[in-house]
Amino acid sequence: MTAILQDRLDEPLLFPGLSWEQFKTLEPLLDIPGVRLSFLDGVLEIQKMPGRKHETAKERIGALLEAYLLKTGVDYTPTGSLTLENESGLVKCEADKSYELGANRKRPDLAIEVVVTSGGIDKLEAYKRLKIPEVWFWEKSQLSLYALRESGYEQIVSSQLFPELDINLLVRCVNMANHVEAIREFNSAIAPDS
Repeated sequence: MTAILQDRLDEPLLFPGLSWEQFKTLEPLLDIPGVRLSFLDGVLEIQKMPGRKHETAKERIGALLEAYLLKTGVDYTPTGSLTLENESGLVKCEADKSYELGANRKRPDLAIEVVVTSGGIDKLEAYKRLKIPEVWFWEKSQLSLYALRESGYEQIVSSQLFPELDINLLVRCVNMANHVEAIREFNSAIAPDS
């Protein structure tokens, strides 16, 4: 069964019409290496774990953001692909990267998604129900930022969590071919003025 699922998951598989209880019953049965489960409003999403392109972008974004956080002295905790769920919101998902800012946080302040396939559950709706203040999507070599408002997410051009972060610099460095050169260029550009 594992091989069959993994071979058919270039795009997410969606199974609608499940209750939260049914999802929670199926979840341990579908705990298969290389497969990620998400749930929103009765829809189970089964997604193959991402490949090299996804992982490279995810790790590059994380390395650059963490360089910025260290340089600026922001207190943070990287929470990786922490699984987040809310039974009353009928939602379970996990970001590709996530960060808590400050101490004793109940949930991440930032979720980062790297998108290489289409389809699946509405991630912004999922994060809205989980009350994640800011969500970034990396897709087609571009970064889209969203801030949570009372009515839902609003697309923004600069981070509200990190207003001084140069998003154009970040995007340029994520798109560089060489990881070490990207980190060096980013660090050089965010160095304090002499």
